[in-house]
Amino acid sequence: MWPFWWKGASGFSGRSTAEEVTHGIDGTRLTAVVTGASSGIGEETTRVLALRGVHVVMAVRNIESGNQVREKILKEIPEAKIDVMKLDLSSMASVRSFASEYKSLDLPLNLLINNAGIMACPFMLSSDNFELQFATNHLGHFLLTNLLLETMKKTANESNREGRIVIVSSEGHRFAYGEGIRFDKINDEASYNTLQAYGQSKLCNILHASELAWQFKEQGVNITANSLHPGSIMTNLLRYHSFINTIGNAVGKYVLKSIPQGAATTCYAALHPQVKGVSGEYLMDNNISNPNSQGKDKDLAKKLWEFSLSLTGEEES
Repeated sequence: MWPFWWKGASGFSGRSTAEEVTHGIDGTRLTAVVTGASSGIGEETTRVLALRGVHVVMAVRNIESGNQVREKILKEIPEAKIDVMKLDLSSMASVRSFASEYKSLDLPLNLLINNAGIMACPFMLSSDNFELQFATNHLGHFLLTNLLLETMKKTANESNREGRIVIVSSEGHRFAYGEGIRFDKINDEASYNTLQAYGQSKLCNILHASELAWQFKEQGVNITANSLHPGSIMTNLLRYHSFINTIGNAVGKYVLKSIPQGAATTCYAALHPQVKGVSGEYLMDNNISNPNSQGKDKDLAKKLWEFSLSLTGEEES
């Protein structure tokens, strides 16, 4: 019996699946954007949200793959409402294009699931010349969230229903660089470490949710923001580490979560009534958990917010 099988205060555990934690929940009046929706836990999140009646917009880098997933889900759930739209989070131009197109459709937005990510890749720069993990895992999602916030605020106000932003982070945040975020060395190839850079980007995810939650509370906005660790899962995130991938495939079924289990905390945070009003928290195994001390640092969260605004060219709202 592995520790993640133990049930927490929510009544669920790390063994619970996305279907189990959303059983009986009606999402028919909700619209969600899910990034990275064409594989892994993003695909399963899309499927389960659609199963519960949510209109899901799959924000994906590869439209062909996205459409294949959409067709697969529609075969299982013919009544599902799913659209596919192009989004490359490593490109600010692509993020702006997606947000502009989404707003032109005049769709509501109740749920924003910032799920997409890359893990421990060799040093690379994005098209905007930012280290790729930082650019994709944090900066692209930061810009996307800012650009869609007014739509979310309008939806929450008109529907009188809480909006929710769910940001998929990782326990990997505990293995970031010693200073947490290397503001002056984001693009420093000489000192780049694949796993620490991943941890840095995942710490950014936690701090992003924390600062959003604080701002929403100050503004009296009916939107929550939470981050989460989905669990250790064998997905294509590990494609850059063949040795880890090989070991994981060999022993994974004994110690790792399945994809339906890995998507559970995301779906729990997005839909479950227990999470109503909960904001600025870090969730794991479908329960509230605790990040490290850097993940709780309000000053660091504010500094990251201002730094991210400067990099994306956004002004303080």
